[in-house]
Amino acid sequence: MSTLGAPEIILILVIVILLFGVGRIGKIGGELGKGIKSFREGLKGDEPVENPAVKPVETIQEDKKPEDNIPPSA
Repeated sequence: MSTLGAPEIILILVIVILLFGVGRIGKIGGELGKGIKSFREGLKGDEPVENPAVKPVETIQEDKKPEDNIPPSA
């Protein structure tokens, strides 16, 4: 069995470009990349996903003046 050389690979690429067109090949490559990325993230499914948009709400207390604690005199 022989291996693929440069002329065979070039011929295959020319046929693929003729069948699908240059624009469509770019879209296919992008979708393939997204699929691989999604697959890799799926393999790491045990780890919790950190969402930076959701943060715990901290309570804010207003500063009180010392005179607020003194009851009013009659």
